[in-house]
Amino acid sequence: MKRLLTLIIVAILIVSCDTKQKPAVVKKEVPFVWEGANLYFLLTDRFNNGDTSNDVNFDRTKETGKLRGFEGGDIKGITQKINEGYFTDLGINAIWMTPIVEQIHDGTDESTGLTYGFHGYWTKDWTAIDPNYGTKEDLHELVAAAHKKGIRILLDAVINHTGPVTEKDPVWPSDWVRTEPQCTYQNYETTVTCTLVKNLPDILTESNEAVDLPPQLVEKWKAEGRYEQEVAELDEFFTRTGYPRAPRFYIMKWLTDYITEFGIDGYRVDTVKHTEESVWQEFRKECDYAFAKWKENNTDKVLDNNGFYLVGEVYNYGISVGKAFDFGDKKVNYFDKSFNSLINFEIKWNSAQQDKETMFKRYSDSLHTNLKGYGILNYLSSHDDGQPFDPKREKTFETATKLLLSPGTSQVYYGDETARSLVIEGTVGDATLRSNMNWNDVANNVETQKVLAYWQKLGQFRKNHPAVGAGVHQMLSEKPYVFSRVYTKGDFTDEVVIGLDLAKGEKTVDVSKVFEDGVTLHDAYSNQDVEVKEGKVSVNSAFDIVLLEKK
Repeated sequence: MKRLLTLIIVAILIVSCDTKQKPAVVKKEVPFVWEGANLYFLLTDRFNNGDTSNDVNFDRTKETGKLRGFEGGDIKGITQKINEGYFTDLGINAIWMTPIVEQIHDGTDESTGLTYGFHGYWTKDWTAIDPNYGTKEDLHELVAAAHKKGIRILLDAVINHTGPVTEKDPVWPSDWVRTEPQCTYQNYETTVTCTLVKNLPDILTESNEAVDLPPQLVEKWKAEGRYEQEVAELDEFFTRTGYPRAPRFYIMKWLTDYITEFGIDGYRVDTVKHTEESVWQEFRKECDYAFAKWKENNTDKVLDNNGFYLVGEVYNYGISVGKAFDFGDKKVNYFDKSFNSLINFEIKWNSAQQDKETMFKRYSDSLHTNLKGYGILNYLSSHDDGQPFDPKREKTFETATKLLLSPGTSQVYYGDETARSLVIEGTVGDATLRSNMNWNDVANNVETQKVLAYWQKLGQFRKNHPAVGAGVHQMLSEKPYVFSRVYTKGDFTDEVVIGLDLAKGEKTVDVSKVFEDGVTLHDAYSNQDVEVKEGKVSVNSAFDIVLLEKK
């Protein structure tokens, strides 16, 4: 018996020692990092029609210019694709939707053909969701479905203007809006204190004078049976904040309600440079308050400790200028107590004129020095930029490489990943950029599927590695072109090595500056494991790219 007990103790010690010699490798959960996120931008009306019963509302039945009416896309259609895993497969972890608030009921012709507010930027009522897009319940379901898959949701905020004036959509009172002069964009004043175009009333965002509700809203809310509730909420807002009942503060209240009610994660803000910069500091304060209240009231739904995200459209801002945008007679820092990030309008030129290393290094250096703590949102095609990087969709793979591997947050414009055409015969102006998502090609076109597969591989790698967008860039080899990205925050570190334009077949990559000998790496592109030997790894694949991550 004594001998048996001794053998058992020895066996336990041996197992114990062996366990200590081979500790289990526990991978830390990858944090969500806005500065390196992979964001998908879509026109709500053009992405996917999930409910054909809401395609026509408010008798919007006039004949329009080509692609200038409502096409049927809606909130349910987006949720459907979230649940199907389309965004997950694409490596998307944030979605920005065009505005979903109620649009003007009539159409208008700006010499481009009769146009309805399908794009969402012609507001009639900030407090209501346009029925063409769906319902509040639809939005609740979308946010819940997205959050379940780790995807953040950004809505689009417009404070600068109402929708155009039509027979069905009267102009707001003169203490709310100006209808002239029209902007000439020569300096600060002629960019801010003016209307963007002829028939787009400009909110008096500079005013601190108390104003009554527009009579058309009062009439509308009474007809809908919610006037008393809306007024009570406004009274509560102005009592809490102490703000004057000036136009901009009404709109801030209405926009931040989407945060407290639905738990959205951020706003892309429209026409930022056409509004006084102090307005965005006030908006930031109210967004932060609303997000904190939502988290407090929904502790079981909070994704992480990230704050509310604001990305601004300062048209023609580029990373080269740093923090301050120059109006000619005045420079403005829109990052100051306002925006986390600004859209980077210059990347399409950089991508065309500079080699990858020059652009990658410059972006990384800037983001970790003069822009440290802030971000940029890169895009190569968009809804209102008539000069995309690849207008004829002849460089779809190059577009993916340069966009998804550039330092900063990437913006995939719907259809970038499927080569959706940007040249639509019969359209006028920006309508050519806003065609319906080409789902038929995704299902049936082999070439489209090849393009999509490439975007998916790069997108998933970016999503899985904050280092790709938010890490420090270092070139490891010029020929072949190999570089590393390293991201560290707190006790989390993420390291990757990427090789581009490599030889197909057997290739050797020097990773000695990042990974030690004996470490097993995984090439996420060819889906194979390799071991670091003498500072190098050998990858045998039919591809000219490697995406190396620690196993």
